[in-house]
Amino acid sequence: MTNPDTNPTASAQTADDLRLRLTPIQYAVTQQAATEPPFTGMYVDNHDTGTYRCVVCREPLFDSDTKFESGSGWPSFYEVVEKGRVTEKRDFSHGMLRTEVVCANCGAHLGHLFPDGPRPTGLRYCINSASLDFEPSTAGSAEASTAEDVGE
Repeated sequence: MTNPDTNPTASAQTADDLRLRLTPIQYAVTQQAATEPPFTGMYVDNHDTGTYRCVVCREPLFDSDTKFESGSGWPSFYEVVEKGRVTEKRDFSHGMLRTEVVCANCGAHLGHLFPDGPRPTGLRYCINSASLDFEPSTAGSAEASTAEDVGE
């Protein structure tokens, strides 16, 4: 799924490179459009503040402020971190029409988009944990160190 024609980072990462760097489930999900079993992903119950990035290219995709409990068994978000970070594709697999979402930067399969999310968008980005890498927010520690510097 990685498109070396549009992404220099992807072109440097061959299938063999990705197989070495990613876990088997990360490779299957991002490169072969597999789906991890529900309620098994490491970010389903993650409630920490931070940014969810593409596990393949590290592109920021979702902010923890837009994550919500959908009960679906996969991390769900109602909005991407910035318009254009994910690309929507029609998916006819499994005998149904769905909207697949992939990383716009490298083409990695992320999950699917459904029109049953909460306000303000009404969207539910149902995303495989295996396609994500979580980067905790450092805002709290930066504010603390700034406050200490001011006090000196």
